[in-house]
Amino acid sequence: MTKAFKQTARRKARTRFSVKAAAKGRPRLSVFRSGRHIYAQIIKDEDGKTLAAASSIDAGMKASTKKGNNKDTAALVGKLLAERATKAGVKEVVFDRGEYLYHGRIKALAEAAREAGLSF
Repeated sequence: MTKAFKQTARRKARTRFSVKAAAKGRPRLSVFRSGRHIYAQIIKDEDGKTLAAASSIDAGMKASTKKGNNKDTAALVGKLLAERATKAGVKEVVFDRGEYLYHGRIKALAEAAREAGLSF
């Protein structure tokens, strides 16, 4: 393992540990971003099941957006995820940003999900 990969893994584990400790039974909204796309899912850790998911590569998203790696697309993914979560009966979640800073695309996704009805 390279030093950068070890640091990323430690940062991710540290964030995940604190998120799970603060969850108190709420599902976790987990975010992953790559260079080209952004993915988000709501996971119930007790059962190990995904309750709702959305990404920039969904069929409807690909048609409406030109690129999958900008803040506008991340906001659309956050809104879509919140809509799917409310259909699944989820209103409150705990936000898991992973190893990423709360900035840019991650922040845009989180704010759009809040505006669409999720609370965290």
